[in-house]
Amino acid sequence: MTSTTEFARKYGPWALVAGASDGVGATFAESLAARGVDVVLIARRAEVLNDVASGIAERHGVGTRVLALDLAQPQAAAQILEGVADLEIGMLVYCAGADPNFAPFLSNSIETAESMVQRNCVVPMQLCHQLAQPMVARGRGGIVIFGSGAGLAGGPNMVAYGASKAFDMVFAESLWAELHGEGVDVLGVILGKTNTPALRRLEHSRGQLSSEDAVPEGAAAVEDVVAEAIENLGNGPTLMAGEQMRAAAGFLGSLSRNEAVALISAASAGAMGAS
Repeated sequence: MTSTTEFARKYGPWALVAGASDGVGATFAESLAARGVDVVLIARRAEVLNDVASGIAERHGVGTRVLALDLAQPQAAAQILEGVADLEIGMLVYCAGADPNFAPFLSNSIETAESMVQRNCVVPMQLCHQLAQPMVARGRGGIVIFGSGAGLAGGPNMVAYGASKAFDMVFAESLWAELHGEGVDVLGVILGKTNTPALRRLEHSRGQLSSEDAVPEGAAAVEDVVAEAIENLGNGPTLMAGEQMRAAAGFLGSLSRNEAVALISAASAGAMGAS
């Protein structure tokens, strides 16, 4: 493990964390700050972001900046780049993009699906294109893109979401193939079931949790996922986070595509029945 000084030199002085209001993003920002990296926090809710930023600054003495905006909007990437134009961004962490619906494709508007693709695919691609260029010029930096096990095979109720996460995984792998020889670490982190506020809200709304403070059955701790990701920043292109995710990915990989889709479909039907 590199020292705090070495870490900040390689991935600092500033990190941009998209989806930083809670869950994985907030915890990742905290972990970067603990290693001496200043953090830019991005999410929609300004008040929550300000609370996260003030706590990080107080605990770790690093610089913080808040950009409150909706990542699903067409000009989101341009607004972000304008907001950090005066900073040297040494790391990009993109962990926005949970699906709050878990509903059939045709039951939502097409605008819902388009917003998902904008937030999960277009914006991280735009940010990587702009922010990776100076990283390559400096010969150092890092990019972390969070994906999901939903992107490993198609299934119902996750049509746009699963497809967007498949894009994220292959995009990160391809970017790693181009940049890892340039001193820039790229890592795609594939999450399984993780104890985030978004998951707790979803399962509570479906009657699977007694409250939004309860821990979903079988969910990995956010702190464990983030620690594993940071430990493996230089071990790209892809990290299946947690033993359960690695086991699931290995099993799915042993199936044909048709068998994998059938399995995911059956699991989805069971989840809907449990609600």
